[in-house]
Amino acid sequence: MLPLCGRGGRLMAPVRSDRARLRRSALGLLLLVLVLGLDQASKDWILYVYHLPDRGSVPILPFLNFTMVWNHAVTFGMFGGLGARGPWVFCTVSLIAVVLLLWTMTRTKRVLVAGACGAIAGGAIGNVIDRLRYGAVVDFLHAHAFGWSWYVFNVADSGIVCGVVVWLIDSLLAERQAATGQGH
Repeated sequence: MLPLCGRGGRLMAPVRSDRARLRRSALGLLLLVLVLGLDQASKDWILYVYHLPDRGSVPILPFLNFTMVWNHAVTFGMFGGLGARGPWVFCTVSLIAVVLLLWTMTRTKRVLVAGACGAIAGGAIGNVIDRLRYGAVVDFLHAHAFGWSWYVFNVADSGIVCGVVVWLIDSLLAERQAATGQGH
C-alpha cells in the first residue's frame, strides 16, 4: 500500500497498517500484563496467604509440589557467585532486555512474535520486581514425574519459556513460508 497524504501534505502511514500494528502491540501488552499480574499475585499468595516459607515443600498433585526456593541466581543457578551485586546486575540486564522486547513488539509484523515479546517481558519484569523487593526471585513450582525432577520455577519463568517457544515456532513457520514462497 502506498503512503497517503494527510493534512498539510504530510505523508502518513496507511491506516490499515497502523491498526494492525496497534492490534499486535495490544496483544503483546495484554500478555505482558497477564503474565506479570498472575506472577505477582501467585507469589503474594504463596508468601503471605499460604505461608510456603514456613512449610518448605508441600505435595499438591502426584507430579507437582509447592517448594519454597529463594533464587539468588538465574536459570539453573548460573551466575550465583555475584554476591550483593547480583540482583542489580540481573535487574539491569533484564530491564535492557525488556526495552528491546517492547521495541520489537511494537515493530514486528508477526502476531506471534508480538505475543511472545509480551509474555517474555511480563516474566522478566515479574522477576525484576522480586529481586528489588526481596533480593532474590520467589520460586515455588516443582514439577516431577517418573524419577525426573525439574528445577523449581514460577509463573514468570513459565511466561518466559512459553514466549521463547512461541517465538521459535513462529521463526520456523516464517522460514517455511519463505521457502515455499508464501507471504505473511
